[in-house]
Amino acid sequence: MENKQKLNISRIESLSIIFFILLLIGFSLFKFEAAPHIPIFGAIVALVGFALVKKQTWTFIENGLKSGLKEGLIPIFLFILIGILIGVWMLSGTIPTFIFYGSQILSVDYFLPSVFLVTAVIGTCIGSAFTTSSTVGVAFMALGVAMGFNPAIIAGAIISGAFLGDKMSPLSDTTNIASAICKVDLFDHIRHMLWTTVPALLICLLAFSLIGKPGDLSSVDELSKLPQTLKNAGLTHPLALLPALIMFGLAIKRVPAIFVMMIGILVGTIVAFILQPGISIAQLMDVMQNGYKSSTGEERIDTILSRGGIQSMMWSVSLVLLTLSMGGLIQKLGIIDKMMEMLQDFIESTGKLVLSTVATAIGVNLCIGEQYMSIILTGHAFEKEFEKQNISAKNLSRILEDAGTVINPLIPYGVSGVFMAGVLGVDVLDYLPYAFFCLLSPLLSLFYGFTGISIKKR
Repeated sequence: MENKQKLNISRIESLSIIFFILLLIGFSLFKFEAAPHIPIFGAIVALVGFALVKKQTWTFIENGLKSGLKEGLIPIFLFILIGILIGVWMLSGTIPTFIFYGSQILSVDYFLPSVFLVTAVIGTCIGSAFTTSSTVGVAFMALGVAMGFNPAIIAGAIISGAFLGDKMSPLSDTTNIASAICKVDLFDHIRHMLWTTVPALLICLLAFSLIGKPGDLSSVDELSKLPQTLKNAGLTHPLALLPALIMFGLAIKRVPAIFVMMIGILVGTIVAFILQPGISIAQLMDVMQNGYKSSTGEERIDTILSRGGIQSMMWSVSLVLLTLSMGGLIQKLGIIDKMMEMLQDFIESTGKLVLSTVATAIGVNLCIGEQYMSIILTGHAFEKEFEKQNISAKNLSRILEDAGTVINPLIPYGVSGVFMAGVLGVDVLDYLPYAFFCLLSPLLSLFYGFTGISIKKR
């Protein structure tokens, strides 16, 4: 048998464990500026020790670890595919060509608002913040750095736009999950999210316009060299955009993400051999494994373009493995269930109900680091309470997105946060203050909850 008796965990024990884990991770990140791997490993050791003290078998512990890891197999495989994709698209000229045209179209004065809007539109069209950030996001990142912008601010604009699009897209996994969990029509759910999305969008545009000046003005002059440098290096060609066009087309048709990435890699490889016939199979394999190494002769541009490869994602993969293992144990031990039970005792008004739902979705993100579980667990926990207070379920589905979907990229050890930091090359804690859309969404949900504006009755 997995365990001889049902695990009996008290509220004090649950609170103590959560407090210890968050204190351990927070203290390590802020005080010692450590990578999150070791504190999360320490949390896993502490959870294993607690399970043993509670007389649980090793099989129980292993099943907890495995249940968490099972949730992450697809995201981890996507991480690896995206590492390969970025390397191949650098080699084929796909990303350099985006940068080439972008440097001629986008002005320095409107760069950040443009990045936010373009990533929002693309994210809505394809329904994936990951795909948006790892393709056009990487190109915008390189272009913005060349313009002299703070990388953290560029990353904030990319992530804000990408997650706005992901949240509002009928093609997005999280959008469909939130509506399904709450039994709300998909397009009713999307329309109701406009209450928080539109104000957040307008505030983001204003904020990015106000801070939209490069910090290093000398880089603006250097930007004029960028198109010619890319052209001289043979890295730009209209045909190089073909892999991106095909991939975006497949994503819009809701082709599974893994297959879309594989097609993107395959088409990028074919284009690379067409445009650069001197490439060998060995060079291609090295780029897939270790990433593309630029040699334009311009040090700053080479630094920007040298990216991708499986190895570039291993830091992220190892962190996700540890985070999901920790989350699996937390769930298996019943800690999340006990915390939700405690929060439900607090509910007595619409405002407090919304506050409890927001806090739970954010709390699950903090404890487990996984946005799908923050939507699913929170949705199931509060569904009956929304019904009891005669509040429409589309209010719950909106909150799940505002405090679940868009919060995950702000967690340094969350699946989305790890991914964005790895792909964009900016630490989560650096870009967090500039991810305005992600910060505003839960605040707007709370505002509506306590004022009653947009809170629809059944």
